[in-house]
Amino acid sequence: MNDEDFEKLVEEALLNVPKHFLDLLENVSVVTQNWPNRHQAEQIYKRGSRGLLLGLYEGVPKIKRGGYGIGGQLPDKITIFKNPILMISDTPEKVKAVVEDTVIHEIAHHFGLNDEELIKIKREKYSK
Repeated sequence: MNDEDFEKLVEEALLNVPKHFLDLLENVSVVTQNWPNRHQAEQIYKRGSRGLLLGLYEGVPKIKRGGYGIGGQLPDKITIFKNPILMISDTPEKVKAVVEDTVIHEIAHHFGLNDEELIKIKREKYSK
């Protein structure tokens, strides 16, 4: 899959996020990369995570923010990693589903949910 097609999937996934969540996104940039860079991988490994990194939220979650203060603040950043997603997806439909799940997962981090909470939510959703 080329970069342009992958970026379109990410854009579509963003359009599928419920509007009330999109309206609450504040100062967030969503980008794509082929692989995590060294700094991104080190951040994750320091937290004890291992395995393929599909997406990464870098910033201060909304629940931990004060005011931004004087001057411009760099945006929080959500990065969706193309090659790891392609590695675990055997069909175009699976790529799309993993991209959508990853985008939602990283947006949830922006709102302050951690991985354990997201796993619990997902487990409850699919056990019904």
